[in-house]
Amino acid sequence: MQQWQYILLIVLGAYLALSLFLYFLQDYFLFKPEKLPPEFQFYYENQQTEEYNIETRDGATINGLRFIAKNPKGVVFYLKGNSKSIKGWGKFAVDFTRHGYDVIMVDYRGFGKSTGRRTQKAVKRDMQVVYNKIKEKVPEKYIILYGRSLGSGFATKLASMNNPKMLILDAPYYSLSKVAKKFIPFMPLSLLIKFPMPTYKWLKYVNCPIHIIHGTDDRLIPYKTSVKLSRIKAKITTLHTVIGGGHKNLNTFESYHKMLSEIVNARPKKVNLEGSSIDVIHTSRPTNAKV
Repeated sequence: MQQWQYILLIVLGAYLALSLFLYFLQDYFLFKPEKLPPEFQFYYENQQTEEYNIETRDGATINGLRFIAKNPKGVVFYLKGNSKSIKGWGKFAVDFTRHGYDVIMVDYRGFGKSTGRRTQKAVKRDMQVVYNKIKEKVPEKYIILYGRSLGSGFATKLASMNNPKMLILDAPYYSLSKVAKKFIPFMPLSLLIKFPMPTYKWLKYVNCPIHIIHGTDDRLIPYKTSVKLSRIKAKITTLHTVIGGGHKNLNTFESYHKMLSEIVNARPKKVNLEGSSIDVIHTSRPTNAKV
């Protein structure tokens, strides 16, 4: 065997080894769960909460919290990011309870007190089960889906299969495959990734109002991702830009809270375009010019 053949075999072997490494250890890189003991007691200052557990058909337990607002006018189903547990994420519930909305948060499988083997199909199914539980007590026209980072994909999938009041996406990705490709462009991710999460595909089937919030300085999921997503269902989508916002700090911007307040409190108004310039075609050539 010639030297170049040995080199080729070594390169191919290393490539295969790296592929197997990524396939079997991608959960470690994608998810950063915080596990909580069953006896852990949740506590949030100035927040009233109710804990619950949902048993799934495959024997897993999905643990969650309901943050209770006074005289609630609806429910926000908040799907969190890929790290920690609702122990820490719960502090963001106040951004909705202060506007009169109950908030439902759950931990994905393997996070917090939730159990079960984590797969994309299983988590999607779990979120639908939780959504169905909410629907039993609250009409869909009062349910808001809020997806943060990783949760934006699951929230979009839920919105595509149901009829919530609106869908709010906070720092969403086009697909997790695209995010991963940014860091390892030379790997066959379409074959390797277990959580492709094609948000862009699911968004095509969403029929409720869509609000996308993104910071211009997000280095993990670029702002241009949301610009691209906003074009998929342009007529029902509003893109909200947080100037200078990163991936994890939007809540520290006053503009973010102003946007959120306007989104959850605004009543949709039909715009009368009669007499506007919507049909006027701009041209630099005078209409009465001679050729």
